[in-house]
Amino acid sequence: MTWIGLLPFAAFIVLFLIAPTMKIVVGAFQTPQGDFTLNNLRGLFTDSILSSYWISIKISVASSALGCLVGFLMAAAMILGGVPKGVRSPLMTFSGVASNFAGVPLAFAFLATLGPLGLVTLILKTHFGINLRAMGFNILSFWGLTITYLFFQIPLMILIITPAIDGLKREWREAASVLGATGPQYWRMVALPILFPSILGTFALLFANAFGAVATAIALTGSSLNIVPIMLFAQIRGDVLGDPHLGYAMAFGMILVTAVANVLYIWLRIRAERWLK
Repeated sequence: MTWIGLLPFAAFIVLFLIAPTMKIVVGAFQTPQGDFTLNNLRGLFTDSILSSYWISIKISVASSALGCLVGFLMAAAMILGGVPKGVRSPLMTFSGVASNFAGVPLAFAFLATLGPLGLVTLILKTHFGINLRAMGFNILSFWGLTITYLFFQIPLMILIITPAIDGLKREWREAASVLGATGPQYWRMVALPILFPSILGTFALLFANAFGAVATAIALTGSSLNIVPIMLFAQIRGDVLGDPHLGYAMAFGMILVTAVANVLYIWLRIRAERWLK
């Protein structure tokens, strides 16, 4: 009867994951009176909602691509670049914390740093004559939100890709050197093909992570950037003009997008683990 110890966890999953998800799925196909309808799903194909999905996808792709690139370079430098061993433990600890740092505190941190009156903004303008606003940078914009997302995207990439880089066997590098391969040739023809499923799988996970981020986007940009989470919030917050069931349909669409990304991540992760065995 040792499985009884799993009952609290199972109850938590049912109450806070499965039940809310099922309510969203069912509500996406219901009218306010509880009748079956497809009008909520048809509402997803209006210009404003399609545009919000497209903006969310672009932000997710941009933050995931930059997160993968920077995170991979940092992890590779930490493991293979001759960085002092004492750096690894603090970096991994920080990555574990930063990958879960989001919401209002993260939005406030970036507003206080790169906002119109942020610390870095004022230092650059006062001491170096660099006016970020005049150059077109705005923290309440596409690139502003993308940069903010990088704070948790890069650490998450480091956490996931580090074991994969650790799994590269020294014998593969030695064999490539014996056969006359240079360092760039080894990475292009041996290491990167082996790591590619892990990198692509992590990209899919980072995409899902950014696409589903809600609190940070709302706290940072408010209504200045029409991404899906913000439009979803506008539908379900209870205003007279809101339509909760259209909000359910939008949430259902987000579930489908993130589900595809997570399934892709799991499949690629399995393939990557085969290579590293």
